[in-house]
Amino acid sequence: MPDLIPKPRASAAAPGSSGAIGEPAGTTHLYGSRVHIAGDPWTASALAKLSAPTCTHTELVAIVRAVSTRLATAAFAAELPAATTSVRTRMADKHGAALGTWRGDALDPAAMTVVIDVIRGGMIPAQTVFELLTLVLPIESLRLDHLNMQRVPGEDGHVERVELSGSKVGGSIEGATLILPDPMGATGATMVRALEHLFGEYGQPASIVMLPLIVTPEFLRTVLDFDDRVRVYAGRLDRGMSSQEVLAEVPGARWAEESGLDDEDYIVPGAGGVGELLNNSY
Repeated sequence: MPDLIPKPRASAAAPGSSGAIGEPAGTTHLYGSRVHIAGDPWTASALAKLSAPTCTHTELVAIVRAVSTRLATAAFAAELPAATTSVRTRMADKHGAALGTWRGDALDPAAMTVVIDVIRGGMIPAQTVFELLTLVLPIESLRLDHLNMQRVPGEDGHVERVELSGSKVGGSIEGATLILPDPMGATGATMVRALEHLFGEYGQPASIVMLPLIVTPEFLRTVLDFDDRVRVYAGRLDRGMSSQEVLAEVPGARWAEESGLDDEDYIVPGAGGVGELLNNSY
């Protein structure tokens, strides 16, 4: 068994204008250090293909899994608690324990992580993230919970409320890292409703990590204003309903004037109803 020395939870990046995932590629923005947006060519290409009408269902599922993995591993490095680890390797039999022992920082196996599946669109991303964690952490420190949520539009077509029924939450989230993977970060209302439900029934997490593939300025404002523990790792920022004057500015410079939502709260340019597409159910 490895020897473990817990390390403090990683802190947020220093305030600045980048907030990008990975270096040197990344989307420069002014949304603050709690927002990280991938700007590398591979992620951009993957999400461009996912957004196109010619993308097949098989390709769609594979891209959702791949980009979710990309965002999750970036978030794990910064947001999950670590421990200094010592592991005797197979080479110890040949060269002795001193030389055949690996020492370094790894994820803390004692720290609780809860992945939230927001049904339906979040099912595949959440399962993907959960499986990534099961590769390296003991199952006793992990859980995959399910929230059955339904956006209800009002008479004007905008989302009026989010209903929650038939959910399955396996226990307390007190002190855990809460991870919410979901394809589209549109209004943020679903995420806020999910957190309100979890806080009211299951405790307070140590940190909250959201992993939307595509995100809008409206989503960012909603979730960041709701709780200062929220961190967002997104694959792409869409603000296509903004004026050309606003689009010419660095994202976040004129945040109040930015928009990525149409009059039915679909993301523009977006990718359409990804939850429906993933399940081939409309």
